[in-house]
Amino acid sequence: MYKFQFFHDTYLIISTYVGEGGTNLPTKEAKLNAIFMREGVPFWVAASGYVILGLIAIGVIPLLFSSLKWYHVLVCYIVAPVLAFCNAYGAGLTDWNLTSTYGKLGLFIFSAWVGSNGGVIAGLASCGVMMSIVSTAADLMQDLKTGHLTGSSPLSMFISQILGTALGCIIAPLTFWMFWNAFDIGDPDGQYSAPYAVIYRQMAIIGVEGFSALPSYCLELCYGFFSLALLLNVVRDVIPSNISRFIPMPMAMAIPFYIGAYFTIDMCIGSLIVYVWERRNKIDADMYAAAMASGLISGDGVWTIPSAVLSLCNVNPPICMSFAST
Repeated sequence: MYKFQFFHDTYLIISTYVGEGGTNLPTKEAKLNAIFMREGVPFWVAASGYVILGLIAIGVIPLLFSSLKWYHVLVCYIVAPVLAFCNAYGAGLTDWNLTSTYGKLGLFIFSAWVGSNGGVIAGLASCGVMMSIVSTAADLMQDLKTGHLTGSSPLSMFISQILGTALGCIIAPLTFWMFWNAFDIGDPDGQYSAPYAVIYRQMAIIGVEGFSALPSYCLELCYGFFSLALLLNVVRDVIPSNISRFIPMPMAMAIPFYIGAYFTIDMCIGSLIVYVWERRNKIDADMYAAAMASGLISGDGVWTIPSAVLSLCNVNPPICMSFAST
C-alpha cells in the first residue's frame, strides 16, 4: 500500500513539474500544484455528501413550504450541479458571480410549474435552493484557488468549510431572527426596505400569471430603457475615454430606483471625498482609499448587531432637542 502511495505521489510531483509535451513549469507553480493535488478531497466524499444533504432537503423543505413538493426539490438538486459548474467556471474567468441569474431561471420555471395554487411561494423557495447551491460552488472555487496560490492544503480547507458551515447554520438563523424582531424589515419607507425581496416576488407573480400581471405599458418602458442602456454602453465603448467618462453608466443610474436616493447621496459624498483626496495626493489616495472604505464598511456592519440588541430591549436613542409651537 505504501509503495503504491509513494509512486502515486511521485507521479503527481513529476506531472506538475512537466506539463504536456514536456513543457517545464516554474518551480513555484509546480510546488503549489504538487501540494494541491496531493491532499485533494476524494470524489466519493463530495458526491456522498451532496446526496445525503439532498435527501435531507427533499424531506425537510416540503415541510417548511407546503406548495413545494418533494419532486420539485429533487429536480432542483438534479439540475443544480450543471448550473453550479457553469457559474463557478464563469466566476473563475470573469470574477462575476451570476448566482442571481441562475436563481431567476429556477424562479420562473417552478412558479410556472406549480401554477396559481402556491406558485409564488414555490418559485421563491426553489430559487433559494438553486441560488444556495450555485453560489456555494463559485465561493468554494474562489476559496480553493486562494488556497492553491498560498500553498494551503485543500483537505484542511474542506474541513474548515464544514466547520464554518455548521457554525453558520446556528448563527445565520439567530441573526435573522434578531433583525426580523428588531427592525421593520420590508417597510418601503423604512431603513431596511428589502427592495430585492419585492423584485423577486414580482418576478414570481409574473412566472405564475404571465405578462398579463404587469402594469400597463410596463413592457414598453422596459424595452425602451433597455435599448437606451444598450446604446449608452455602446457609445461609452466607442468614443474616446476623455469624453466617455462624462456619459453616465446605466447601472449606476438604476441603483436609486431600487434602493432610494439616500444611498446614492452617501455614494456621492464618498466619491467627492476621494476625488478631492486624489487631487491633493493621488499616491496616498490610491494606497489608502480602499483601506478607509473597508474600515467604514466593517464598522457600519458590526454596529448593526448592537443596534439590533438595543432595539430588542426597547432602548431608543435620546432626543436632544424638541420643537414647540410658539
